[in-house]
Amino acid sequence: MTKWWAILAAIAGAIVLAIIATTPPMPATLAASAPQFSATRAMADVAVIARAPHPTGSAEDAAVRAYLGARLQAMGLEVSMPTGTMSAAAAKRLAVWRGHPAPTPPLVNVVAVLPGQDRALPAVLLMAHHDSVWGSPGAADDGAGVAAALETIRLIKAAGPQRRDLIVLFSDGEELGLEGARAFFANDPRRAHVGVIVNMETRGGGGRASMFETGSDNGAMMRLFAKAVHRPVSTSLSVFIYKKLPNSTDYTVAKKLGYPGFNFAFIGRPALYHSPLATPDALDQGALQDMGRQVLDLTRALLAAPTLPGTAPDRVFFDAFGLTLISYAVWVGWVLLAIGALGYGVAAFGRARLGDMARGSGMTPALLVGTGVLLYVGNLVSGADGKVNYYDRLAAIPRLEVQALLLCLAGAAAIWGLIAAARPGSAGQTGGMAAPLLLLGLFAQATAPTAAFPIIVPLLLGGGAAAIGRFAGDRAGTVASVIGAMLGIGYMLALGFQLIEAVGPAMPMVAAVPLALAAVLAAPLIPAVSRRTALVTAGVLVLLALAIALWVRLDAVAPSVAVYSSDH
Repeated sequence: MTKWWAILAAIAGAIVLAIIATTPPMPATLAASAPQFSATRAMADVAVIARAPHPTGSAEDAAVRAYLGARLQAMGLEVSMPTGTMSAAAAKRLAVWRGHPAPTPPLVNVVAVLPGQDRALPAVLLMAHHDSVWGSPGAADDGAGVAAALETIRLIKAAGPQRRDLIVLFSDGEELGLEGARAFFANDPRRAHVGVIVNMETRGGGGRASMFETGSDNGAMMRLFAKAVHRPVSTSLSVFIYKKLPNSTDYTVAKKLGYPGFNFAFIGRPALYHSPLATPDALDQGALQDMGRQVLDLTRALLAAPTLPGTAPDRVFFDAFGLTLISYAVWVGWVLLAIGALGYGVAAFGRARLGDMARGSGMTPALLVGTGVLLYVGNLVSGADGKVNYYDRLAAIPRLEVQALLLCLAGAAAIWGLIAAARPGSAGQTGGMAAPLLLLGLFAQATAPTAAFPIIVPLLLGGGAAAIGRFAGDRAGTVASVIGAMLGIGYMLALGFQLIEAVGPAMPMVAAVPLALAAVLAAPLIPAVSRRTALVTAGVLVLLALAIALWVRLDAVAPSVAVYSSDH
């Protein structure tokens, strides 16, 4: 009996779930109910903040500060603008932007306080930066963060007195090296009153807003986050990865000093990062809505908490397609991995051929290595074999995403044709494919348990479906496999999309891991395909990917690149 209906149903469902996971919500209008965050209302602030580039020391930045001070005072906050001295490195960077030496301007933070009912309690700090880079209006970076904070403050003020103080820090000189945050946490006496931080940043101009970084020992804080935030977007994988990256935000300064906190950002529409085209009209209002609604939910809960959560062991957490947050203790990962392994084991026991298992166990490494090589070579062809303009590569990410998808499909088709076409969907072959990933999951759980779930959960779904097929019959097993593949492949599509957006221009090879996990879930549903058909399909997909790579390579430098970059 053909299984085309099954694999097509699984892929269609997976695509729908991936779209749900990666699509920002619609912005709430001005007519939104009073307690609801409204991106439309926040855009009025973005329009003023990002009417022109406003780097540190510029007249435009002084105008932005004056506007922010007036807005905060109008909402009843106590406002001050403490000054500081920027570092020599920051002054040098500013001189490079200007193109000539000039007197070094002072740093000027905007700090405001909304008093709470018990001023002795540790305060909540909302943080974003008011400066932009040279030549960019900065509607997203960080006009969106500042505007989200203002709309959040408006709604909190309207709700009446809160339990604890709310401190607002709109820092200066973030783009010059986190200068304003360094000054605040080194010298401002209000730093001792801060109990927890909510920071807002961007790298791009749209997409889903994710809470991508927390303080250390986040278990108790994440329990509060899970309860408080409606439709949260966050994963402990991003927290793990961000620790390994050289990137930094204002929260980096505070985190090193031990302050607990939550860091939000969106990275879609990457061409707009530090771009002269990053105007209010170009900002994705859905991304602003996504950030603001989560920040509002979290800030309300932190302000209302009788006691701020203390330190507790880190938890594993991830959002299920942006609909709800799944969170569990680290040790649960061992149980989930064991269940997945047991499912594959009982499905294969007594009816798996040794040859099928060997064939399957060879497929996964071949898929990882072969597709990784394709992705690496494709990236070189697209222009990564020489000196590149970072911002031009960011602008190419949408095309690089399509290129990566085509190469992943090509790798899967080629490996399937060369190795698996003889006996598709057999229990031994599927179990063999899962075996290397189970070992990878074992290693990940032992060494990086908060980052292991993208491997463990798909194996749990696949192993569970395989066991159902063994005990409940082929029909039930096929239905379970369709559901497992729909969920798992949908998550892998979204994860691959996010990985390419984050590191794709430099490391597209990371997409091979989601591909291998998706392949294990799809394998039981794929009907027989001739080797020739599979290999011809792979060849066509490679040619299409190479055409995109040459398009990226030969295309002129994008007009969106930062004005201070060498190729503008």
